Amino acid sequence: MSADSQLFDDTFNITGVDSQKYDRVSRLSGISTSNDITMTVDINTELYPCSVGDTVQLVLASTLSLDGSKDDGKGWRITSEGETSLADIFDYVCHGKIYRFEEGEGESIKVYISFGGLLLFMQGPYKKLTPLRMDYVYLLMKK
Repeated sequence: MSADSQLFDDTFNITGVDSQKYDRVSRLSGISTSNDITMTVDINTELYPCSVGDTVQLVLASTLSLDGSKDDGKGWRITSEGETSLADIFDYVCHGKIYRFEEGEGESIKVYISFGGLLLFMQGPYKKLTPLRMDYVYLLMKK
């Protein structure tokens, strides 16, 4: 995958799973293996079940093209015969909009992203999260 399209890549340990509010959606809480980023993400648990103690790789990318080329508008589900994309490598894929940045304490910032109502919140060092200052991203997860 092209480094230009990969905006964020880290591994998280799942520390909490809240599935009380909705039938097929759980809110996962986690902390990065480097202990500097916390995240909360809503996922469809029918498609991607997770439990406390699981370790997941979370990537945010500007495109699903392996060569980093911009999306051509055909959508992530439609690929040419024999063509692979990042969606083929990961278990859970969403497309969403970054809708808010907030200053945190010290060198920390907060990022809010909506994937059609399923939310992702991350808080961590400015240097690691500042590449997310764009409009739309893909969320990719795998265990």
